[in-house]
Amino acid sequence: MSAFLAALLLQSGYNAALVAVGATLLGLAAGAAGTFMVLRKRALVADAMAHATLPGVALAFLVMVALGGEGRALSGLMVGAALTALLGLLAVEALTARTRLPEDAAIGATLSVAFGAGIVLLTVIQTLSAGQQAGLEGFLLGSTAGMLRADAMTVAAGGVIAGAVIFALRRPMTVVAFDEGFATASGIDVRRTDLATMLLVLFVTVAGLRIVGLVLIVALLIIPAVAARFWTDRVSVLLLVAAAIGGLSGWIGTALSAAAPGLPAGPLVVLTATAIFVLSLLFAPRRGAIARAVATRRGAPRLDRREGALWVALRHADPNSPLLSRDDGRTPLSALLPPDRLAAIEGKA
Repeated sequence: MSAFLAALLLQSGYNAALVAVGATLLGLAAGAAGTFMVLRKRALVADAMAHATLPGVALAFLVMVALGGEGRALSGLMVGAALTALLGLLAVEALTARTRLPEDAAIGATLSVAFGAGIVLLTVIQTLSAGQQAGLEGFLLGSTAGMLRADAMTVAAGGVIAGAVIFALRRPMTVVAFDEGFATASGIDVRRTDLATMLLVLFVTVAGLRIVGLVLIVALLIIPAVAARFWTDRVSVLLLVAAAIGGLSGWIGTALSAAAPGLPAGPLVVLTATAIFVLSLLFAPRRGAIARAVATRRGAPRLDRREGALWVALRHADPNSPLLSRDDGRTPLSALLPPDRLAAIEGKA
């Protein structure tokens, strides 16, 4: 516990503090960007882009080795990941627009092909004698153990830039997410706004590869937004709450990893976000499961009394009224209920 508290307070070492700050900023940006994906009902597109980054990482490594480098420069790997992720996004768009495939089928085809190609390239890389292949598979599930100061600063800068873009484009993205027709009538270019949203998610995805990996980055994009939805109905508040949940997940998850070095940071960040989602699902004041159950239980007796009053009024007017009958209009409701139930309803009325 003391090690965990020290990590939360950024007192577990310089590198651990850098990773925690970078993960927190990344979580803030991911939660905010994922909000628009959830509202637009395009969450799985982020999954396709994330899986499409793997061949880009492998190809960038091969190119840097061919140019005489070690192949491990994070900036170069991120550029390669961004290019193939963009190709994956364009592939989904093209398959959806030019074929009869629904979007989910296009996403499934794109991510499976890209991921398979990436795995093949990683296998080839492991057989090379040039370059430093060790740790390259960490992009699958994230790896913070070997992160340098420059790596952490790159991730943190990515989070800050993504947050600034979200703040600048929040209004058109919100309008497009709720009503394309109104957005078009208001002079908003829906296609460009959608493209900007996707590029923003792509940017967050690439920035988060080092911390949570391409397999889990989609969880950091989606779970905070879904959890925040239980707490508010306003988009502006939803955006802030989702960003806060994402940032908190990154901070606590990396602190847990620093306190238990044998546990990877990426999965712990996602599990922290999942725990917050479960708490929101259960204990949110209006939309939570417990609040809904209590409201339903309190509202049931009132509903019963109203139905009973209407039933008795109609029964006294005409016991054989079709309003008191089944859908076939032949069997009176009074013939379907036992006498004790009738007496109970009349008593409540």
